[in-house]
Amino acid sequence: MSRPTATLYTRRHCHLCEEAAATLEAGGYAVEAVDIDADPELRARYGHAVPVVIIGGKERFRLRVDAVLLRRLRRNRG
Repeated sequence: MSRPTATLYTRRHCHLCEEAAATLEAGGYAVEAVDIDADPELRARYGHAVPVVIIGGKERFRLRVDAVLLRRLRRNRG
């Protein structure tokens, strides 16, 4: 069974981003990290409001990942 993927919009030297990645991985998600500084459009969209987590095509978390809500999301996916 494959792990669901979470897209993590991040930037270098972001401790909240590192925490978010660790929480997602501990929650059973494969993390696809996207550096917003590599794309001017993403940098303009998110600015300093990272990390941003997209799961199932929807923004689920911004700035912090709540482990309890993450478990609920995972459980409700099937």
